[in-house]
Amino acid sequence: MSKIIITCAVTGSIHTPSMSPYLPVTAKDIAAQAIGAAKAGAAILHLHARDPQTGRPSASVDHYRAFLPAIGAGCDAV
Repeated sequence: MSKIIITCAVTGSIHTPSMSPYLPVTAKDIAAQAIGAAKAGAAILHLHARDPQTGRPSASVDHYRAFLPAIGAGCDAV
């Protein structure tokens, strides 16, 4: 059997909460979805931070810091 690597883009980069009610926006939701994807078999997690007030993409280091430790503690996906 061929080996495969499963990647999961947890938040996407352009989507907003108005496009889908399933888009994780808060740090808690992003971490939970990422850990869930890893437990389902994802080896790579592609993550974008979100402003928890607006749901829009954010490059703020503080927004990344809000969820990365929980993901690191909850799974071994890259």
